[in-house]
Amino acid sequence: MRARQISSKQLVELYLARIERINPQLNAFTNIFDEQARTAAVHADHLLATETPESIALRMPLLGVPIALKDEMEVSGLTAQHGTCAYSENACADATHWRRLREAGAILLGKTTLPELAICGFTESQTWGATRNPWNTAYTPGGSSGGSGAAVAAGLIGAASASDGAGSIRIPAACNALFGLKPQRDRISLAPHRSQWLGLSVNGCLTRRVRDTALWMDIAHGPEPEYTCSPPPPAGTYSEAATRDPGKLRICWSLSTPRAVVPPLRYPLIEAALERVVRAFGRLGHRTSQRDPDWGMIGYDCMNVYLKAIESEYDQVPHPERLEPRTRGFKRLARLIPAPLLRRSQARESGHAERINAIFKHCDVLLTPVTAIPAVKVGHWANQGALRTVAGMSRAYPHTIAWNYLGQPAASIPAGHTAEGLPVAVQLVVPPNREELLISLAAQLEDELDWPARWPPLANLES
Repeated sequence: MRARQISSKQLVELYLARIERINPQLNAFTNIFDEQARTAAVHADHLLATETPESIALRMPLLGVPIALKDEMEVSGLTAQHGTCAYSENACADATHWRRLREAGAILLGKTTLPELAICGFTESQTWGATRNPWNTAYTPGGSSGGSGAAVAAGLIGAASASDGAGSIRIPAACNALFGLKPQRDRISLAPHRSQWLGLSVNGCLTRRVRDTALWMDIAHGPEPEYTCSPPPPAGTYSEAATRDPGKLRICWSLSTPRAVVPPLRYPLIEAALERVVRAFGRLGHRTSQRDPDWGMIGYDCMNVYLKAIESEYDQVPHPERLEPRTRGFKRLARLIPAPLLRRSQARESGHAERINAIFKHCDVLLTPVTAIPAVKVGHWANQGALRTVAGMSRAYPHTIAWNYLGQPAASIPAGHTAEGLPVAVQLVVPPNREELLISLAAQLEDELDWPARWPPLANLES
């Protein structure tokens, strides 16, 4: 747009046409703001025509760019619906995350689907129905940011917000062949909330390319006064990190998982994808070795905090009588965990962090799977209660929640496809506050594997 190759109005119309044609097969959006987006595009085009590209890049780097928001983020005058019909009041102010994007010139095109209260690793709800994977619509796009993942993967939007309380950025990224970074805890402000999911949840986005996430991070990160402490700022910009050679790194890989109530699933193609990335790292000059983190008993503490985090979200719902039976079942499970046990699980975070992060004495980056299996079919957990659902998800998604509990950065990297065309992925984990290292290495791997070159058949870019 700065080069006058396309106008904001043209881009908005292009996306709206694609949404009209493709979204009925995906159900990725809860709301489309077509007229508001058109009006904003006209204003953006006026600024693009009257200001210099250099001035725009400095002050409003997203001027005229349409984005989508996961339908849990507050936008003034709109209801953040959280995947349910149990909310009804409009927000009186913008969330800090959206305000920063808006001030950078972004145009809100729509809101995307999520499961009720963002609980599940699949995107199905009684209120909004099932969201489907553009690589194969019989399968889930993951969750809880599944609508954002499906929309970005199908080319219905260039980038969409996401949040991650137990894998909800990384799982949809893995299911949709996207880059999905879970930032350091509090890197992107949660305001107007001081905390979400008892400290497990963070804000972020889903994009096809690492450099797009880096730009989003540059715009959105930073403290919000009076809300929470912020981690140390990066030495430079994340966009600079996306263009920087990471140097020769020590990379440990592991297939192990924290101990849980039920054993994780194993899928040979997931392990083959990890081996393929290990070989790619070797070609890039990095030194790789196998080493497992010392997980200890972190799995049990993660589960205690996860269930009580659901209860904390449940207790804020204005109309709990409208919630799904399974959601009420999660509330009942959480009641079985007494408050002193939750406090002990939370207090053990520093001990777990010291023990598990000792692996970074031997490596700079840890490589693991994201999910134990590829995307499951839509309805895989339909009509199952909370206990069976959480047990099933803990087997399918055992690699993600520990890093929410510890609060440090982790990202999903596309790493191939199954015979059914379903994406598979690997996870990169770095020490606390090292997003710039993760972004630099992920960008190098993107150049090596070139995952953005492959689109899902449903995207149909020629029409």
